[in-house]
Amino acid sequence: MPILIVAGGILLLFLLIARFKLNAFLAFIIVSLGVGLAQGLSIPDLIDAIKQGIGDILGSLILILGLGAMLGKLVADSGAAQRITSVLVDRFGKKNVQWAVVLTGFIVGIPMFYSVGFVILIPLVFTIAASTGLPLLYVGIPMLASLSVTHGYLPPHPAPTSIAEMFQADFGKTLLYGIIVAIPAIVVAGPILSRRFKNIKASPLKEFVNPVLLKDHEMPAMSTSILTALLPVILIALAALGGLLLSEGHWLRDILETLGDPVIAMLLAVLLAIFTLGLSRGRTMEQVMNSLGEGVTGVTMIFMIIAGSGALKQVLVASGVSAYIGEVMQESSISPLLLGWGLATLIRVCVGSATVAGLTAAGIMLPLVQGGGVSPELMVLAIGSGSLMLSHVNDSGFWLFKEYFSLSVKDTLKTWTVMETAVGVMGLVGVLILNQFISL
Repeated sequence: MPILIVAGGILLLFLLIARFKLNAFLAFIIVSLGVGLAQGLSIPDLIDAIKQGIGDILGSLILILGLGAMLGKLVADSGAAQRITSVLVDRFGKKNVQWAVVLTGFIVGIPMFYSVGFVILIPLVFTIAASTGLPLLYVGIPMLASLSVTHGYLPPHPAPTSIAEMFQADFGKTLLYGIIVAIPAIVVAGPILSRRFKNIKASPLKEFVNPVLLKDHEMPAMSTSILTALLPVILIALAALGGLLLSEGHWLRDILETLGDPVIAMLLAVLLAIFTLGLSRGRTMEQVMNSLGEGVTGVTMIFMIIAGSGALKQVLVASGVSAYIGEVMQESSISPLLLGWGLATLIRVCVGSATVAGLTAAGIMLPLVQGGGVSPELMVLAIGSGSLMLSHVNDSGFWLFKEYFSLSVKDTLKTWTVMETAVGVMGLVGVLILNQFISL
């Protein structure tokens, strides 16, 4: 019976979001109430579970995600993203332009939310394609594959960060494993796959035929752009390496772990960006603070969706559904990583949102991870990979891609959907291979 209740809850979530176009946060709260009542929770206990779930998940995440939004906004507004793109394209040359945009998408995609990265980098893709004479999709798909992978796999993006926190996964290991899995996924879904799309005619959205780009003197230096954009990654990675190479209690390890704490790493990056990408570029403090405010405002609804997922997770725990599902899954011979990936894929196909799919699947898989039978870091990546699978007409990213590249629905399915599916499948393959070499 509990499994049927969860299945009914997921179906209701799908109908509310996809069919009735209800806001995802409201849909999560309604489903949480329905699941809790169906499981026999009293109204006071149900309300307490919802409030606890929202508080638990936002209490630890709002700092990381809020600071991440601020950093991404400064990287975008300052021209740092454009600088990274232009320098890499110049260095790699026309022959290797795909690898230049892959690297650009990866570097810029780590600190920047997907939709922001898309809007910022797409005009650059159009400019590169026009100046080199290469097919638009040949240049664009590798860039978007990188953005998609960072969005689904790597902290500080909302879904992987939230899932890592939910599973109490080590952020450094999650980032390290994520980069290892991300590289082959990007290569296959980007440069290799995009060669199949050379004959599909795409054209830039007319408003971006002559995009307004910053002049050279208006952009920060390349070294400043990369250091500022990647500072959180550098600090978190150093902390992870310190944990592997230095003994517990070593003074250097303690310092690295402090600096590599996700909240501290993001805060230091934002403070650095305020100076390097703002004040030192001639912007006033008021202008910089306005950018920070706009960055946070732009992701407010993401906070709400994450809060809703936390509510549903806690209702599943309080009602005993999670424990029941955990017991059932532990008896299954199927790999837990494959189960998590498959569940995220199913929800992704039904609901459309990768964030909703990842967070919902994580809430259901939580007891299995808590049981200690699987690496929480790899489960984050497995669910993240599944949450990117089979993007189609119920995903906003599908329509964003279609409209910006002026494609038909059929050609969007043949390109965007295939690319997203390749990212998801390669992610699962990478996780399963990595699982053979990682001990719990």
